[in-house]
Amino acid sequence: MAATPAPGAPVAIGIDIGGTGIKGAPVDLRTGRLVGARHLVPTPQPATPLAVAAAVRELRWQYADLPDDTPVGVTIPAVVRRGVTRTAANIDPAWIGTHAVELFTVALGTPVVLLNDADAAGLAEIRLGAGRGEAGVVLVITLGTGIGSAVFADGHLVPNTEFGHLTIDGVDCCPWASAAARVRENLSWAQWAARLQEFLAYAESLMWPDLIIIGGAISHDADEFLPQLRLEAPVVRAELAGDAGIIGAAYEAGESFRT
Repeated sequence: MAATPAPGAPVAIGIDIGGTGIKGAPVDLRTGRLVGARHLVPTPQPATPLAVAAAVRELRWQYADLPDDTPVGVTIPAVVRRGVTRTAANIDPAWIGTHAVELFTVALGTPVVLLNDADAAGLAEIRLGAGRGEAGVVLVITLGTGIGSAVFADGHLVPNTEFGHLTIDGVDCCPWASAAARVRENLSWAQWAARLQEFLAYAESLMWPDLIIIGGAISHDADEFLPQLRLEAPVVRAELAGDAGIIGAAYEAGESFRT
């Protein structure tokens, strides 16, 4: 159940675009808690820029009671550089090269912050979740349809890392070790954990993180696979689960538009 914001608490809206659904909610920036109902609209198929922008506008209208100048942060499963989407994962290829910040700003009639979905989830975990107060290098991995990554050095984000697309023996780890692969190939937890171990060990050998945080919906089942992982760094379950992208996007918007 959503909380009620404290009187005068700063609020921003986070909107998290996924391959099958677009979810959003207002967030109390002091506590990181959702302060309104979380709404979900289907991701249009095909997920073209104009169609997704219209869906995001529909979602924003669910919070018409909030002022028009309420900060809005949007996540997208793509590399984002200077407001332009440079890749497209589980969305239409037409996103590649789209100035998505301008697109969403026009669609919503208000300035928008846009960031990679895994980076947003990582920001939430670093500020409010399993990575709060952690020094050194922290690697956040999100497991779902694919694999997302976010890297932090002493709490500062290194954006657009895309570690999920590392290759092992010529195989892209993103579809091979994702949570979706476990379901699609009917893998046991042990079989899937062996793939995850191989992927994480390779990623660890490249950057030597001090902490690894595992997020995504599958983190609810962390007891099934975390004990099977053997890595140099501690590996922990994400604390914010499915709300991390929303919270991270809202926080980034609140920081960007704070007066």
